[in-house]
Amino acid sequence: MTGLAVGSGRTAASALAGTGTLVRLGLRRDRITLPIWIMIFVAMAASSATATVGLYPTTGSRVQAAASANGTPSLVALYGRVYDPTSLGALAMLKMTALGAALVAVLTVVTVVRHTRAEEEAGRLELLGAAVVGRYAALTAALLVAAGAGLTLGLATALALIAAGLPAAGSVAVGLAWTGVGTAFAGVAAVAAQLARSARTATGIGAATLGLAYLLRAVGDSAGPRGPGWLSWLSPVGWGQQIRPYAGERWWLLLLLAAFAGLTAAGGYALVARRDIDAGLLPDRPGRATASAGLRSPLGLAWRLHRGALAGWTAAFVLLGAVLGSIASSAGTLLNTPQARDLITALGGQQGLTDAFLAAELGIVGVIAAAYGVQAALRLRAEETALRTEPVLATAVSRTRWAASHLVLALGGSTVLMVGAGLGAGLTHGAHTGELGRQLSRVLGSAVLQLPATWVVTCIVVAFFGLAPRLAAAGWAVLVAFLLVGELGPVLKLSQWVMDISPFGHLPKVPGGPVTAAPLGWLVAVAGLLAVAGLGGFRRRDIG
Repeated sequence: MTGLAVGSGRTAASALAGTGTLVRLGLRRDRITLPIWIMIFVAMAASSATATVGLYPTTGSRVQAAASANGTPSLVALYGRVYDPTSLGALAMLKMTALGAALVAVLTVVTVVRHTRAEEEAGRLELLGAAVVGRYAALTAALLVAAGAGLTLGLATALALIAAGLPAAGSVAVGLAWTGVGTAFAGVAAVAAQLARSARTATGIGAATLGLAYLLRAVGDSAGPRGPGWLSWLSPVGWGQQIRPYAGERWWLLLLLAAFAGLTAAGGYALVARRDIDAGLLPDRPGRATASAGLRSPLGLAWRLHRGALAGWTAAFVLLGAVLGSIASSAGTLLNTPQARDLITALGGQQGLTDAFLAAELGIVGVIAAAYGVQAALRLRAEETALRTEPVLATAVSRTRWAASHLVLALGGSTVLMVGAGLGAGLTHGAHTGELGRQLSRVLGSAVLQLPATWVVTCIVVAFFGLAPRLAAAGWAVLVAFLLVGELGPVLKLSQWVMDISPFGHLPKVPGGPVTAAPLGWLVAVAGLLAVAGLGGFRRRDIG
């Protein structure tokens, strides 16, 4: 611990000693994951641009498509607005400007936490601190790796979009917007890593901040002329979108993102100096002198480990559902174009549009619930690598009981989240329409029907944990791949068998759409088989 201490006489140079070495170490550790992530983002942007060029070859077709998108509140909430209806680039990047920036932010948050708080939690940073490593070196190295990855990703994306035939200025704006938002949330992660004592909690803080930022942007963009449109300007994701690539770029907003990144990073540095190594600034609540009766079983221990995160996620999901239900109730009043009115008619009138909005939003909420499932299932691997599993298994607790307890909390937790979102959306939507009982049951049932796909993703992580534990973190990549297939598959006209790879593609479009039991049953069966395979593999392999 003394190796990382910084006395009052230390210079700034000594506080940053060893930064270059840690940067090289971080790049070596991420030499596979970062290039894969960058290639995924670049391919995603380039494919979207290439497909759109063929779909909307004329100005008239682009104007009509943009009017339909801008007149559909669900699309505006999810992706934002098309600010120049005649621009091919603005239409091509509709889905990717805000959503892509948010995904880049996820990458930078995970990267910063991985190279700061996770290293402290594992005890490696304290060992490095015994050498010539300054107090601020680890945080600086993590920020440099994350910002460098974001800049590389942004420049590569810009070049790919230019190669796809889109204007150079707008393409550079897209890449820099992604870089700016990613760097801004790298600063958020720097603060979170100082507040929390565990990497899991720090990542949760970063993810919750990102979710709030995206929600503010969604509510602000879809609020209508008299609504709280100013909420979008409270969100770094909204700032990235307001750069308006291909629609009269606002370059000055990059300075706002840079200022936000600088302020949050400075906050991280200030907090580093105020805490001890392996400690967080959020107070640790002292435990009881004797364990409660609830900790006498593996399930009780798992509940104790998961309950804090689950409570935070549940509160966020209930709030998210309430906001979505409120927006759905007034979706039709925000439509003011002939194309949008034609869309309402095609969907079955006002009720059809509302159902379509809720179905789209609940699908996205289901993907977010799957992210919780991945995080909760990865606790198995975190407990094992932190050497906390072996002492538990040295007692009368079997491997299967221990692993199954975390699996139950991962699957049950995602279920609680979707029920919370369904209740929030159903109550607010029912209160606005005057059909509380009917709408509550419809929306709650629709939310629950998203769960089989969420369970499949969670059980994929469990299968990795049991059969190939070093690949357990690849569950995040699997979730992102499923998301990209669902978002870009129809645009790229992928083969149906490719679309069928994603479990989310087999879910019914409810409320409003037909429900078939067979696909849901198959998804549950696949989740069960993956869980059995993971638990069986864990029984046979070595620990550690």
